[in-house]
Amino acid sequence: MSWIIYQVDAFADRPFSGNPAGVCILERAAPEKWMQVVAAEMNVAETAFLVRRDDGSYDLRWFTPTVEVDLCGHATLASAHVLWDERILPVAERARFHTKSGELTAWREGDTIRMDFPSEPVTSSAAPAALTEALSVPFSFAGRNRMDWLVEVADEAAVKAVRPELRALVTLGVRGVIVTACSAAPGRDFVSRFFAPGAGVDEDSVTGSAHCALAPYWAEKLGKDALTGYQASVRGGTVWCTLKGDRVVLGGRAITILRAKLL
Repeated sequence: MSWIIYQVDAFADRPFSGNPAGVCILERAAPEKWMQVVAAEMNVAETAFLVRRDDGSYDLRWFTPTVEVDLCGHATLASAHVLWDERILPVAERARFHTKSGELTAWREGDTIRMDFPSEPVTSSAAPAALTEALSVPFSFAGRNRMDWLVEVADEAAVKAVRPELRALVTLGVRGVIVTACSAAPGRDFVSRFFAPGAGVDEDSVTGSAHCALAPYWAEKLGKDALTGYQASVRGGTVWCTLKGDRVVLGGRAITILRAKLL
């Protein structure tokens, strides 16, 4: 048996930018061990595996090269993009996904994909010594949610200058660490970077799920519900965020880079 597998640049406005994700649509649920080794073979931040339900919705799971994760934005964006781009799902129809973080939906608005995700606000907490030592940069706020630590640093230059001690981050017992600051660039509200060495991703290129924490954090600080975030990784990418109560609508674009047969 063989499957078609795709690689999609998510939160990207041109090829070879944004965050690459693998997308594999299966006829039936596959063994977890098999999905994990396929994700390791793809060797991108996350690979998504989809199985269609009778009602037209999809079961969706995400794997990094080393572990399964509970929430992933860019691979969900990539999955929805493939369903519409390959005419598996009519463009006018919403994509519905059943995941470990509940039901997620996605829809098209022109050339932009919007996704309805849970808000994941952080709670202010005393930063553990390992976090302070790993970042080696002063920060004005530290907090965490069920997945990640979030720290605010002085400015955009400080975000871009961070060179964390990755082995120390692994000891924190969380998925990853978000470093953020207000943006100095017109048309952007905040910038961020995301490090998740414990999940097999030293630095993620563009992290949709991190914006489920960034959106409520910056909405409260800036007094606005519609925000534009830029993840300042080497590849970089823009995420449009709208806070709606306990949900966050994330927006971005996607480009299929390759389509291959998985033997």
